[in-house]
Amino acid sequence: MAYNNIIFEKQEEIAIVKFNRPKSLNAINMDVVKEIEQALDQVESDSAVRVLILTGEGDKAFVAGADISQMVNLSPLELREFSTALHRLGFRMEDLPIPIIACVNGFALGGGTEIAMASDFIYASEDARFGQPEINLGIIPGFGGTQRLPRLVGKGVAKELCMTGAIISAQEAKEIGLVNRVFPADKLWEETMKTAKVLASKGKFSLMAVKRCIDRGYNLDLRAACAVEADQFALCMANPDGREGMTAFLEKRKPDFKGELS
Repeated sequence: MAYNNIIFEKQEEIAIVKFNRPKSLNAINMDVVKEIEQALDQVESDSAVRVLILTGEGDKAFVAGADISQMVNLSPLELREFSTALHRLGFRMEDLPIPIIACVNGFALGGGTEIAMASDFIYASEDARFGQPEINLGIIPGFGGTQRLPRLVGKGVAKELCMTGAIISAQEAKEIGLVNRVFPADKLWEETMKTAKVLASKGKFSLMAVKRCIDRGYNLDLRAACAVEADQFALCMANPDGREGMTAFLEKRKPDFKGELS
């Protein structure tokens, strides 16, 4: 499949999507959204893929935000349609049955931070920068920033970032719980791939079950959330990988996970 705004690659069981609009620091518009959705279709239809990495082409930006040169000419209704499309993409990322790692290699501002937050976790280079600076343009985050950010860092910190438009370092982002790990720029890709390979070695169904339990249970009361966990725990044994993993443990050998979701 040909793409104009992203680069799609596959290394064994790991799919890689790179935002590729270097002249605009990988800013997103509707064309980018559509291509990412097509890439997710491609990933989901390929049973061999167990992990997806999102990153930016080049070393300056992951995604520097939405394409303001296009947004400025949109009507309020068109802006709502754009926001709705971005929200749909975020939920699609969360619903993807495999882990998504955001490998943030530069600016992740506005929509860039929001795309990273819709991933399962974030690795960043030491020179990466995060923020929701939309307030400086007289608008607010439109891709889940006011909703995912407080769920990750708490209401007070989220309000401060969204109301001031402050841009923070990768280390600050790690300290507030937005970023999982920070690496020197020349080690970021190596470390991201190292974790991706660890994930790819696990049972695909059990990875999906972890993702579902945490995402679906997060906003439930504890009893309801634990019921979600109990269901997914039981379903793991309905998948061949569950039986294989325990059998391999008893036989003191490495498990041979098939990576099937049914």
